[in-house]
Amino acid sequence: MPTDNLILQTLNNSTLTEELRDAEIEILARLFEVRNFKAGTALLRPGEESLKNSLIVLATGEVEATATLGGEQATLHLLEPGDLAGIITFAGGNVSQISATVVAKTDCQVLLLERSKFESLLNSQPAIVYYVMRGIVRHTHGIVRRMNMQSVEMSNYIYRTKGRF
Repeated sequence: MPTDNLILQTLNNSTLTEELRDAEIEILARLFEVRNFKAGTALLRPGEESLKNSLIVLATGEVEATATLGGEQATLHLLEPGDLAGIITFAGGNVSQISATVVAKTDCQVLLLERSKFESLLNSQPAIVYYVMRGIVRHTHGIVRRMNMQSVEMSNYIYRTKGRF
C-alpha cells in the first residue's frame, strides 16, 4: 500500500481524527512518517530517547505494551491498528518519563508524529491541534475504562461477589 494511503487509512481508524474534516486530516497526515519494525523489536523502552517525543499510531501488525510491576512483567495493552502509544511523553514533554516498553509482536508499520511538527500547527491550524488532543484524551479514557472493567471483573472472580462466578 502506498505510504500516503496507509497514513490516511490509519488516521481514519484512529480516535485522533474523529472530529476532523477530510481537508484537516490531509494537513495532519503530512506531518507523519511511516516506520517499519521487525517482530521482537522494541519501539519504546524506559531510558531510550529515540522516539520519546513522538506519538506512535499502529498502522499494521501487532505491538504490546508492558511494564514491570512489583518485579514482574505485566501486559498493559495489546495494540490494534489505529491505537496509540507514547502518549504521555508526547503530551507531557520533557518532564515525562517512559515507564512502559512497547515491543513489536509481529512485523509492523507505525506512523510517527513528532511533537515539534505537531506544535507547528498551533498558530496556523489551532482547531486541528485542539481536536487531535481531544482524540488523544478519548483514547486514553478508553484504556482506563477497559482496565477498570478488567479490575472489577478480576475482583468479582477472586471474591466471588455479585453471584457471577
